[in-house]
Amino acid sequence: MGKAVHPQKIAFYLKLRYYCCVHIISRKTIRLFSEQYSDSENALTRWFKIMQQHDFLSFEALRATFPNADKVGDFVVFNIGGNKHRLITVIHFNRRKAYIRHVLTHQDYARGAWRI
Repeated sequence: MGKAVHPQKIAFYLKLRYYCCVHIISRKTIRLFSEQYSDSENALTRWFKIMQQHDFLSFEALRATFPNADKVGDFVVFNIGGNKHRLITVIHFNRRKAYIRHVLTHQDYARGAWRI
């Protein structure tokens, strides 16, 4: 049998996992876009890590870290890779959840089909 884990350690881990950072759903969207547009990989990975390590409780707090983030209706849109790509999310600040809806090139974003 394995060594028993102290309940306080479990509680500490759960607090870190669910109350101290943003949970991003789903990384697969980023991975698939990065495979198609390899120049976006570093910028998307950097965005992912920053989001995971912070506790954004409001859009204003998010803008302090990502000054180019914009609210477009219910979406939060991030400029990625020097304005070459757009990361479109829905963020529930009260639940600390960020749902990735689309990752698009600037041209695809400008067409606006993602808003439907």
